[in-house]
Amino acid sequence: MLRIKKKNHAFLTIDAEPSILNEISDYFTFYVPGYKFMPAFRNKVWDGKIRLFNVQSKELYSGLYHYVEKLANEEGRNYKIELEESQYGYPNEKQEVSLDFLDSYNLTVKDKPIKIRDYQLEAISHCLNNKQALLLSPTASGKSLIIYCVVRWFIEEFNKKVLIIVPTTSLVEQMYSDFADYSKHDIGFEDSFMHRIYAGKSKTADHSIVISTWQSIYKMPGSWFEQFGCVFGDEAHNFKAKSLTSILSKMRECEYRFGTTGTLDGTQTHRLVLEGLFGKILRVTSTKDLMDKGALAKLDINVLLMKYNDELCKAMNGQKYNDEVDFIVKYEPRNRFISNLALDQKGNTLILFQFVEKHGKPLHSMISERADKDRKVFYVSGETGVDAREEVRNITEQEKNAIIVASMGVFSTGINIRNLHNIIFASPSKSQIRILQSIGRGLRKSDDGRPTTLFDLADDLHWKKSKNFTLNHAAERIKIYSREKFKYNIHELEI
Repeated sequence: MLRIKKKNHAFLTIDAEPSILNEISDYFTFYVPGYKFMPAFRNKVWDGKIRLFNVQSKELYSGLYHYVEKLANEEGRNYKIELEESQYGYPNEKQEVSLDFLDSYNLTVKDKPIKIRDYQLEAISHCLNNKQALLLSPTASGKSLIIYCVVRWFIEEFNKKVLIIVPTTSLVEQMYSDFADYSKHDIGFEDSFMHRIYAGKSKTADHSIVISTWQSIYKMPGSWFEQFGCVFGDEAHNFKAKSLTSILSKMRECEYRFGTTGTLDGTQTHRLVLEGLFGKILRVTSTKDLMDKGALAKLDINVLLMKYNDELCKAMNGQKYNDEVDFIVKYEPRNRFISNLALDQKGNTLILFQFVEKHGKPLHSMISERADKDRKVFYVSGETGVDAREEVRNITEQEKNAIIVASMGVFSTGINIRNLHNIIFASPSKSQIRILQSIGRGLRKSDDGRPTTLFDLADDLHWKKSKNFTLNHAAERIKIYSREKFKYNIHELEI
């Protein structure tokens, strides 16, 4: 017998025989990816595991209830579950909300009426009926519109505040801008309802909607979070785990809890933590589905397999990963090739790099020196202020032939560009999240309807039967393309 009740809106409590509690603890205990390399493990102060169920307090994140059901119903167990009511209601409590209220919304984008797509309607319904959800939906799928509709319904239904948490200042501004655009022609719901929090901004506001970076609020006391009845964690995969869990654990009076993410990192730990904080995953749509329906631009992927001469391959054989990457990003012929590739492309071209000083800035200088006077070349990194980033986004929507040299970390999360025709992966990476987010930057349909072309630079420095690190990373990226059902071609060339 498992007796389960809501301790608050963040946690459940599970009471059972000690042996069963230990089973539940084992079920929700995982090794953290890469734990063997972490100082705490190496210093023997931590066993490398994360435990989502506390046997002593009997607490479990509320969003993991469906996993408890799965555990209880496994063959050989068949544990009975008894749900107990508390002042916070019953665990996994659902409701039925009609979407008729959407008929009264006068939604616009850039002064033009918009229609909510079928998958967006499904996501809105799922959120409102379940009160908790983790929405898995790719870049350019219209997540901000889903968030807007849910948030607006909640405010009008309960007259309570909503907290929207994002990972970057750019996304604070982008969410604010999107909401203001949607409601521009809607009487009774204005941008004056919103308040933004990041460096230098007040954390005190009477506004209905507060949009903040997680960095700005994770140290705030629990009492501060009590003002919110609904929370959205947008791009939740980009939050630091401890900070995100700290925030959501403090929001004990917040019943409506939603997260959005374009992709997960593939680890069970990452998935369960996010589901625990927000709720069960709903796959809203996929990039391939959106392309097939014509909602996103078509994508052509060219993997450029650059083969280095035997002398260099032999010299690099046995080098550490950091040494290999350092050689690649500083190798003059490779950077010259990237420069030529970018300058040869027609349309707005985005070059993504990983290292600012030793790669990004030299690439920008090389391209700027060689570009025609009438061709604009921009540079964006973590050093670039919010206003400058927004300026780049706005200009590229007007430009037809600009080149943007940008850090992968900033650009994969913080900026959406409409008229982007070409993307160049200039630095090696195997992060599924970063790759798919970066691709998503270029899939918003351009005004001319052109497909987006991705050039993925893969570095073949293998010697005899020994493959180099970055070649293995390229293989991982190709696996991602195959898994996402993207079409790609591999082209070999000498470098």
